[in-house]
Order: sequence, then structure tokens, then C-alpha cells
Amino acid sequence: MTCKTSLLLWALFVAGCALGQKNLPDGPSVASLWAQASLPAALPDPQSSGTAPAPLPTGLRLSRQEAEQIALKNNPAISVARLSALASQQATREVRSSLWPAVYANLTAVDAHDDSRIAAGGLNNPIIFERAAAGTTVSQLITDFGHTTNLVASARLRASAEDQNAIATKEQVLLAVDQAFYNALQAQAVLRVAEQTVNSRQTVRDQVSALARSKLKSELDLSFANVNLSQAMLLELDAENNQQAALASLSAVLGYSSLQAISLVEETEALAPPDDNPDHLIADAFTRRPELLALGYQSESEQKLRNAERDQNLPTISAVGAIGDTPIRDSRLSSWYGAVGVNVQVPIFNGFLFSARTHEADLRAQAVAQQILDMRNRISRDVRSAWLNARTAYQRLSVSSQLLDQANRALDLSQTRYQLGLGSIVELSQAQLQQTQAQIGSAQAGYEYRLAQSVLRYQTGSL
Repeated sequence: MTCKTSLLLWALFVAGCALGQKNLPDGPSVASLWAQASLPAALPDPQSSGTAPAPLPTGLRLSRQEAEQIALKNNPAISVARLSALASQQATREVRSSLWPAVYANLTAVDAHDDSRIAAGGLNNPIIFERAAAGTTVSQLITDFGHTTNLVASARLRASAEDQNAIATKEQVLLAVDQAFYNALQAQAVLRVAEQTVNSRQTVRDQVSALARSKLKSELDLSFANVNLSQAMLLELDAENNQQAALASLSAVLGYSSLQAISLVEETEALAPPDDNPDHLIADAFTRRPELLALGYQSESEQKLRNAERDQNLPTISAVGAIGDTPIRDSRLSSWYGAVGVNVQVPIFNGFLFSARTHEADLRAQAVAQQILDMRNRISRDVRSAWLNARTAYQRLSVSSQLLDQANRALDLSQTRYQLGLGSIVELSQAQLQQTQAQIGSAQAGYEYRLAQSVLRYQTGSL
């Protein structure tokens, strides 16, 4: 190749690169895709992910709604689901690119032996000329009779299914926050009961000890009092451990790797009874549950993919054109070249590949349809079970309150009988145990019902 040819080719290459970098449009940024997505706006920008969230202020009073907002901002599962949904949107753009023209810039320089021809390796016998040229080739799909458009529709529906999966992940995180929040409140309530139990049994133990020293009570009574006090102290230790574990679970679901020193705000809203009939709740779940909506989009996507595979048996018509300049050339060649043509590709036989892929897509579409039926059955079961649990938890509220009143009354009578010498220490110990159990049950009942309500809202898709 001559020096002149090399220099010209290098200049054309640099100019072509600069022109391409200047004129080609940039793809959409992650932030712009995030803003255009159809998911809730409370989710964070994925560009800010990968960094640990700032710790919460010590002693921060946190309500359940505030905890949910913090989890939506910090929990990595939210960003994972959202980024997956954005990636599926890019897959749609990838498939749709086949409908756009394809433009290529070509830079060619050839140094050939005089009067030489390519004699082996092909069916043609072209002459090789020394040349340096630059040109552009443009190809455009005219029609493939629905194959590409069905692929685009399938990818778009798959992206919609990913959007619904992201919403399902959001609702799962919200349910996890509610569970951790109410478990932490419940653990705190049990700890308060345990502390009160230790104080009350310490008082009884001191009284019995004083009476035993005065020979008014036996050592057996003092032993029972000590046993009751030790049981209360063990209960307090377990309650403290459960409280710390519940706060650790809440911190984790909020997106923190370390235990956050926060104070939880009690909910004061009146507790309303659940609906009398779960049938309309089941109907609402069929229209709201994102998992079921995602399967619906996936089913439509598989049907479009089946149509696309079927359309591969049809011809593909495309146009191609090329134009360029040949500043260095053989004298027998023109200074520029140009051509345009249409190509029709008709599939004849490929070992039954297209028919097998069509059959595969059809079977997958049928499988997704069966998954929808199975999902509807499971949603119906889960909603009904959640409704039954909520109804039972609501009924336990009044029963637990009555049990606590009766246990308090029984303990008062037992203490009076014991102080008058009419009752035994065994009777008093049993009354104390029953009161402690009733206090714990009453403290847990309200949080269990609130949690049951959250589970019911999640199962109906209205969390």
C-alpha cells in the first residue's frame, strides 16, 4: 500500500469517528428512565444505590408509616426490582431496533498486485484494484409480515410484567416492615409486663421473707416466693432478648446492617372489625395482586412470541443502498459509486427449526395460562385464610381483655386469702402465673390483630 493511500485512509478514519461521535444520539440515562417508569415515585434513584444509608438519629421516634417510607428508600430489594424493570425496558428497545434503518460507514484501502484476481475461496472471480474509498451503507427492513412487531410486543409485555414484579417486591417489603414493626412493639409490651411481674413478685417475696423471719410463714412459702421471682426474672431476660432481636429485624428490613437505636410510636387508631364476607376481598385481589397481573402480562407476551415464531415461515423483504467516493482508484473505475436494491428472503427448509420453536412457544404460553389458574386458586386460599385469621384475632381482643380482668380479680382474692391465712402459697403462685399469662396475651392481642390486618391488605393487593 502506498504512503499516500495510508495517509488518506487514516484521515478518513479520524473524520468518520469524529462525525459519528458528534451526530449519534445518546441513549436515555438511568435517571430519565427512572423518571419515566410507571412504578411508585417513593422508590429511590438507582444511581444512589451501592452506598450504605446514613444511620438514624439516636432515640428517633418512628411511626409505622415513617418506617415504611424509610424501607422504600433504603431496602436494596426495592432497587434490585426497579433496576430489573428498567433493564427489561431496554430489552424492548433492543428488539425494536430491528425496525429502524441500519447505517454503516465503510473505509477501505487496498494495495493489489497488478492484473490480479481472487482465484480461490469463492464462487466469483473478482478483479482486485488498488484503491482508497469511503462510503455509507444503509439497510432497512421493509416487512417481515409481523415477526419483528410481535417480538417488540412480546418484549413490551415482558417489561410490563417486570413492572408488576417490582410492585410486588415493594408490597412484600412493606409487609415485612409491618411485621417487624408490630413484632418490636409486641416485644416491648411483653418486656413491660415482665418488668412489672418482677417488681410485683419481688414485693411478694420481700413480704413473705419478713413473715418467715417472724415465724409467721414457713420456709416452704419463702421457697415458692423465690421460685416465682426467679421465673419472673427469666421471663424478663427472654423479653429483653426478644426485644433486641425484634429491633434488629426491623433495622435490617429498613435497610441498615447495624442495630438502630429508635423509639417506636404506638398506633392509637381504633381497631375496626374485618369485613363480614371475604368474597369481595377475593374479587379485589384478582384485580389488584401484582403477581397475578405480572402473569397476565407474561401470558400475553408468550402469545406474541408464539405469533412471532410462527411468522418466521413468511418472507422477509428488506432494502439496502450504498454510496461512496473513491479518491484513489484505478483509472478504469468511476470516482464515486452507488447502488440500491431490494432483497426478498423466503425460508424453504431449515430442519423444522421454525416449527419446533413455534410449538415450544405455544406450549410455554399454555403453561403460563395454567400458572394463572394456579395463582388464582392460591390467592383465593390466602385471602380467605388471612380473613379468618383477622376475624379470629379481632375476637381475641375482647376475650383477652376479659381474661385479664378475671386474672386480676383472682390474684386480688388469692392475695387477700393468703394474707388472712386462708390460702396457700401454691394458690397465690398459680394466680400470679395466670395474671402474667393474661397480661402477655392482652398485650399481644392488639398487635396481632393489626398485623393480621396488614397481612389481609397485602393478600388483597391494597397494602
